[in-house]
Amino acid sequence: MENRKWSFASKSRNVHTLHIDLPHVGDEQFILLQSDVHFDNPHCNRDLWREHMDKARSLDAPVLDAGDFFCAMQGKYDPRSSKSDVRPEHARGDYLDALVRTAAEELEPYKDLLTLRAWGNHETAILKRHETDLTARLVERLKVMDSGAECGQFSGWVRIFVTYQGTRRKSFDLFYHHGYGGGGPVTRGVIQANRMGVFLDGADIVWSGHTHDSWIMPVEKVRLTQALKVEQFRQVHIRTAGYKDEYEDGARGWHIERGAPPKPLGGAWLRVYQSVGGEVQVDVVEAR
Repeated sequence: MENRKWSFASKSRNVHTLHIDLPHVGDEQFILLQSDVHFDNPHCNRDLWREHMDKARSLDAPVLDAGDFFCAMQGKYDPRSSKSDVRPEHARGDYLDALVRTAAEELEPYKDLLTLRAWGNHETAILKRHETDLTARLVERLKVMDSGAECGQFSGWVRIFVTYQGTRRKSFDLFYHHGYGGGGPVTRGVIQANRMGVFLDGADIVWSGHTHDSWIMPVEKVRLTQALKVEQFRQVHIRTAGYKDEYEDGARGWHIERGAPPKPLGGAWLRVYQSVGGEVQVDVVEAR
């Protein structure tokens, strides 16, 4: 795309780079983080998902996905399957193929914005039960459409390189992990931020999904620099909610029977910008 300020590349199966160019003070670049879209589930709020994708289009924002784009629970041999949870276009003998085909059709209008396509537990469950990688099949189709989408894994890294003021460079390391556990009715998974922060001192941003919660929690840390100076730095933990609304009006369903609460919907925006002082900073806000 002409005049695009960013480019994305894969360096290994779970290490990627995102290069951003901000030549002028006040320049900014948005990045959309999504997880748990569950696009094939009847409870997926596709209108909201498209609204966020359309906004990403207007901002020329790269879109990163941390897994469970597919729900994929209605195939043979899946004990969770239910006929009431199948969209009409997926009620076919080639169920898994239909998921990939219709997902590619949904994503085609945004093909040039797509970057990381990572695994979630729903994709790994299909790989285990049916010996096919839905994420890889989807990326193959997207690449035929000339998309820059790349496969990720269940966890990995994205190093964000920012070039500014001509030749100056700064980088931020984003660690992604699809997520694990039930989130917790009280903590909503926030306690995992403290656990992950113990072994992720090198990450500036720690991002996960899975529990369908939404929060942003900065943690201040201290390190000793190469110049023997004590430096404070901020590690930001992000949990993205997803787009599946299982609660709806609270009338019935597995989500209701187990006493689960309504969950937020959406993703998160990273805003990378060159401040008035000339330094590069990153802000995070919910995409709602």
